[in-house]
Amino acid sequence: MKIADAEAFGNELRTRRKELGYTQAYIAEFTGFSVSFISDLERGKETCEIGKAIEIVNLLGMDLCMEKRGK
Repeated sequence: MKIADAEAFGNELRTRRKELGYTQAYIAEFTGFSVSFISDLERGKETCEIGKAIEIVNLLGMDLCMEKRGK
C-alpha cells in the first residue's frame, strides 16, 4: 500500500494493531512508549519520532519499504 502522509501511516498501524487484538496500553507496556505517543502516531501526528514509529511497525509484524518513483 502506498502511504502518502502521516495520517495514512497511522491508520494502517491502528488497523493492524486491532487485527492483532492489541490495545494501545499493551503496545505501550511492551515498548516502554507512552499511550499518548501511540495515540498520536495512530492519529497521524507529523512530529512523532521516526525511530519509535519504525519500532512499532516491526512489533506489529509489518514491513516498511521505500521505493523510487518513476524510472
